Amino acid sequence: MEQKHQPMYHRMTIAGCERALPLCPLTDELMIAAFVIFGDPELTTACAQALLDRVPEYDYMITAEAKGIPLIHEMARLAGNQKYMLARKGTKLYMRDILDVQVRSITTNREQHLYLDGADAALMKGKRILVVDDVVSLGDSMNALEKLVQAAGGIVCGRATILAEGDAANRTDLVYLEKLPLFTKDGIPLE
Repeated sequence: MEQKHQPMYHRMTIAGCERALPLCPLTDELMIAAFVIFGDPELTTACAQALLDRVPEYDYMITAEAKGIPLIHEMARLAGNQKYMLARKGTKLYMRDILDVQVRSITTNREQHLYLDGADAALMKGKRILVVDDVVSLGDSMNALEKLVQAAGGIVCGRATILAEGDAANRTDLVYLEKLPLFTKDGIPLE
């Protein structure tokens, strides 16, 4: 009879909220802690406010779908119901004059594209844009967002995330709330 492994968790406090993040295998030797704010309004609001307290002045914010959406929405709401931009993973019928960049993410095992509606791109021209994501690890998703901002003629004025995973915690250009380690296959944090 096959023996099931007990799930492993990484416990941490983020913006004053204690959470247990499930560890998920990335490779045979490496695990990551899954961080998902969907369905957790307490954590989302706390993180949004904590980031707003730390980010530079901006005109608009942008994130990529999907996990950054609750965060950027709450940041925009708390900042006075500001408009924000969303880079989509697929084009929609309403989109016109679409900007397109390629992206690879640590949690997605294939090449993806991010698309920005031309109307949003026009609003960003010459404006200070804050790039927002829930977790930054390798930085590929954030780099793709920056390419979209630059293609639209916007100026990246800052980068904000809830968690900086692995080497991303060493970045000096990134505002983040907490460091998130990578883990061995046995659940031991790597430093």
